[in-house]
Amino acid sequence: MASNSLLSLNLNPTPTSKLPKDSVFSRTHLPLSPLRLKNRELSLSLPLPRVASTPAIPFPPINVNYLEEEFSGHGVTFEGIGESCVAKLGLDNGSTATLVLPSGLVTSYKAPMWHGEKLEILQTFVAEGEDGEALIQGGLSLEFTLEGEDGVSWSPRNWALSDIRGSSQDSIQVELLSSDPRSMVEVKYILSLQEQTLSSEIEVSNSSSSSSVRLRGSIIDHLNVSTPDATYAIGLEGSNFYMRPPILSNFVIIPPDVDQDLSFGKLWEDLPLKRFLYPHDNAGRKKSEEEEDIEGEEENYKRLTEEMSLVYTSAPTYLTIIDRGRRNSVVVGREGFDELYMHSPGSRHEFYSKYAYISVGPSAILKPMMVGPGDVWRGAQHLHNPNL
Repeated sequence: MASNSLLSLNLNPTPTSKLPKDSVFSRTHLPLSPLRLKNRELSLSLPLPRVASTPAIPFPPINVNYLEEEFSGHGVTFEGIGESCVAKLGLDNGSTATLVLPSGLVTSYKAPMWHGEKLEILQTFVAEGEDGEALIQGGLSLEFTLEGEDGVSWSPRNWALSDIRGSSQDSIQVELLSSDPRSMVEVKYILSLQEQTLSSEIEVSNSSSSSSVRLRGSIIDHLNVSTPDATYAIGLEGSNFYMRPPILSNFVIIPPDVDQDLSFGKLWEDLPLKRFLYPHDNAGRKKSEEEEDIEGEEENYKRLTEEMSLVYTSAPTYLTIIDRGRRNSVVVGREGFDELYMHSPGSRHEFYSKYAYISVGPSAILKPMMVGPGDVWRGAQHLHNPNL
């Protein structure tokens, strides 16, 4: 059973005393461009707390001593937990992130605040499983499926550590790889910690000479909030959205009263692509066109009190999530993705509890991304801390 301290979890954050001025949330605080180091492209991808499926190419057991010797001196330390390993990234300014290998789950991102303390940005929950192992939910995960023209699908689940670059002075990049030789697809994932930003970038390389690959899914961030009732999404004015069931996976936190049979994850496993785009009732009958395509246009100042699960098709590149309870904000940016996924469990749950979170992330749900033969596709997300 992994301890919360090893995973750097903070399940009971303490509210701070002031709400930053409105100017804090302006785009002038955003990075001027995606992080690049030594002219090398960044990249991202992630999977599940315990290994739920066998990878196409089995990786050797993680050797923590080898990782320490091979990748020391970059601001990253390693700690073994059973068959897994925790990589802890730390910058001199106090920003930290925790990555679990080989799953690729980010369990913690702590950012320094203007008042001098550090605040946990991600909501992560650890419970004991049936066999006594640690079951981890929440954090930042990559929930994607790649599907070939023959209908065979594959999801990155285990990751091999490929490289670590940078230093604790200004930025650290951890590069992971996962591949499927049957479809000739390789996915590269780079988690990059900067002084005010945690960036995640995916690079999908299709080495096939004749077949395209379809990528669908979403990066899922469980943002830690006091309660959704005190949380607002700023900057969505005029954005079109569609109501869709919440995404379900081993990592995703879903309240027990949500109908899991209607989740995206369930539909991806059991239904072809055209049908997965639409919810179905418990009897398996297709709902009416009116029910399936419930859509709307968003206001600028959206309060996340009510339970909701939405896919935005025209959201801005950057939007700000403000939590008045904890008196902080997070700016969520994306590249390469046309859509934005947002899920709120609603405010009927206890404050600062397991369900005190907002799920948000760039997505390709209604319109999957196509990667042609010999092509490379890149997408990225940036979690920016404007509170310094």
